[in-house]
Amino acid sequence: MSALEIGIYSFPVLMVLIFLRIPIGVAMLIVGIIGNALIRDSFTPIFAQLKDLSYSTFSSYSLSIIPLFLLMGQFATIGGMSQSLFKAAKTFVGHKNGGVAMAAVGACAGFGAICGSSLATAGTMGQVALPELKKQGYSGAFATGALAAGGTLGILIPPSVILVIYAILTEQNIAKLFIAAIVPGLLALVGYLIVISLVARFSKNGIGEVEVKSTLSEKLQSLFLVWPVLMVFIAVVGGIYFGYFTPTEAAAVGAIATGLVALLSGNLNKSNFIAVLLNTATASAMIFLIIFGASIFNSFLALSQLPQEIANFISMQGFSPWLVLWVILGLYLLFGCFMDSLSMILLTVPIFYPIIIGMDFGLSPVELGLWFGVLILIVVEVGLITPPVGLNLFIINKLAKDTPMLETYKGVLPFVFSDIIRVIILVSFPAITLFGVRLLY
Repeated sequence: MSALEIGIYSFPVLMVLIFLRIPIGVAMLIVGIIGNALIRDSFTPIFAQLKDLSYSTFSSYSLSIIPLFLLMGQFATIGGMSQSLFKAAKTFVGHKNGGVAMAAVGACAGFGAICGSSLATAGTMGQVALPELKKQGYSGAFATGALAAGGTLGILIPPSVILVIYAILTEQNIAKLFIAAIVPGLLALVGYLIVISLVARFSKNGIGEVEVKSTLSEKLQSLFLVWPVLMVFIAVVGGIYFGYFTPTEAAAVGAIATGLVALLSGNLNKSNFIAVLLNTATASAMIFLIIFGASIFNSFLALSQLPQEIANFISMQGFSPWLVLWVILGLYLLFGCFMDSLSMILLTVPIFYPIIIGMDFGLSPVELGLWFGVLILIVVEVGLITPPVGLNLFIINKLAKDTPMLETYKGVLPFVFSDIIRVIILVSFPAITLFGVRLLY
């Protein structure tokens, strides 16, 4: 069996291992080691590579940004920032039809700006907003669907752990990626708010009561409560933009700032602090294991020449670059039905990125890399709310114990439709994504 054939057969084997509930990082590690051994007819080279690769992977300065962003999100949760964001958003839009749901999605966007994780955003905001949505009379389907969709803003609005991983894999500038993701992130927020408004207008069933319109003083008071969130976002994203910090330094500043907010709020005691560190360490270890497994698997793929052969095959067929891009984005939507976002990025980017970067979309290589990264981020985010395995759906549904999973599936479909429209817009008009980068660089 040739090296190329071994590379091709590795994917169905990997899928079988994943369906057998073997952790994705371990599955990629197993397939990568065995694949390397089969191509080289010996386990000795890959075992020798393991000791060097493990050190070079985990000692990477770029990867230090991941636990720092995770720590920032943990401190933000302990510091009560999620509650403040939800209360502030509710004072501004709670009096509108569907206003409390709009407030929940808006709070998800705000929390995502200091968290960087969709799962953490969905879980945290679900605990805060779900009881209020139920109290106001929102149906279980609509409440869980809106919160699951809102949670995806955690990875779309910078800072984003997924964008950091993509930047490391493709050697892109993290700061430019963050800036490129801002406008698409705001488009996602606007799209979700429009969906809530339309559902509230045309389907009164299960939308809930409206709040009493807040006074100007109440609105100003609510804004005062969320100033820490604004300051952290300005420190992190603004610090990167103005060149005061590198992305890693900005993550450290954000972690310290949210830690101080949590301490001043009175919620950060010794037991909570230990829990924050343990949760951060656990999440970081999980991500690092996946990264390490992907490194071994991708080195095996490079040895098999599969990515290069796929790229050469597609270029020889004369397919339109736009057709290839749409097929790749469609595959991501399909993968999202049964894989988590990080696994998708690590498994597919080494294959798809060389294909896209070698095609002519009328963009420079740097702009093409940024645009493709944001598009991947968006379709991966859609995967988080795509039945049957969307992870955000499971997290929110677990919090809403009286809502059947089928109802959550129904409730999220309008938001998935909004996401698809957004993907079409951003693919058709790359300048929307690249506007900020072109303006600032």
